[in-house]
Order: sequence, then structure tokens, then C-alpha cells
Amino acid sequence: MAQDLRKLFEGEHKKEDFVMNEGHEKRFMDLLEKEFPAKRKPSFLILRIAAALLVLVGVGTFLYMNGKEGDIKTTIVDKGPIVETKTGISLGDLSPDLKKVENYYVANINLELSKLNISGDNKELVDSYMERLSELNLEYKTLNTELNQIGPNDQTISALIKNLQFRLQLLQKLKKKLNEVQSSKNEQYETNAI
Repeated sequence: MAQDLRKLFEGEHKKEDFVMNEGHEKRFMDLLEKEFPAKRKPSFLILRIAAALLVLVGVGTFLYMNGKEGDIKTTIVDKGPIVETKTGISLGDLSPDLKKVENYYVANINLELSKLNISGDNKELVDSYMERLSELNLEYKTLNTELNQIGPNDQTISALIKNLQFRLQLLQKLKKKLNEVQSSKNEQYETNAI
């Protein structure tokens, strides 16, 4: 009873002769064309004009933004490192705990400086705070020199730590003041928009 199915179906296929109706292929092609018409090519003139406008708008925006930022001067507090360690000892050299304290404050001061958002509107405010920060930085260097000349004592060590604290507090106050200025501008803009 075991028969090869392939041979059986092959024989059936040869027995029946399938013939398509007349015009079947043409009707099928017409329906196919009706459902999926040939796509029209887009007008390349319109695409060229759109591309040229896009380039002009991009270049104009770039030039406008660079012109705005070119008016803002960059404020540099101190070009050198915050803690000078050329000669002698620094606060961090006295003990591991003082090194942790110094590293904590220096890292947070640098973090606050990096987060400042300076624009033409708040430039004067930032400059005034940066002047005070520069004075504190100079005072820190003086205290560090005193630490090296006189030697470590409680007054100098606490003055160095307080200086770092003041600088961090000053930057936090500046950040708070900038946020207040920005929020007042936003409120004024919303009031004018209404």
C-alpha cells in the first residue's frame, strides 16, 4: 500500500489540463494597475527650491546665534589651580581628614562653576560675584602662604576651611540669584503673553 505521493500528484497534474479563460491575464493586469497606479516622479524643481531655502535658513540661524554669543565676554576667575601646591604644604597635606574636606569643597566649587549659565542678561551679576570669588581665592593663597611660613595652627586651618565654605556658599547664592532672575523673566514673559 505504500505509494509515493509525489508520483501520485505528478500523475494527477498531467491528467488535468488547466486552461485560463480568454482575457483573464489582461483583466488581472487592469485590476493590478487600478489598485497600484504607476508612481509619478516628484518635481525636482520644488525639491531644489526647498533645499536652497533650508540651507539659507540654516546659515542665517548660525550667523544670528554666533553674533549673539559674540557680544558676551568670558569671565575667568583664576587661570591657575584653586589650591597652589608649588612650594610647601597645603591644607590637604596636614591630615587625611583635612584632605577629604579640601577635596570636597574644591570639587563642589568646580561643579558649581561648571553649572553656571551665563548670558548677556546676567553678565553683570555674574561678574560681581566672580570678583568676590577672585578675592576669596587670593585670600586662600595668602592663608596657604601663611600656613607654610608660620606652620600649621588652628586659626589658619579654620580660616582655610571657612574660605572654602564661603566660596561654595557664594557660588550657591549666585546660582539661586540667577534662578530668581530667570523665573522673574519667565513670569514677565507669561504676563506679557497673556
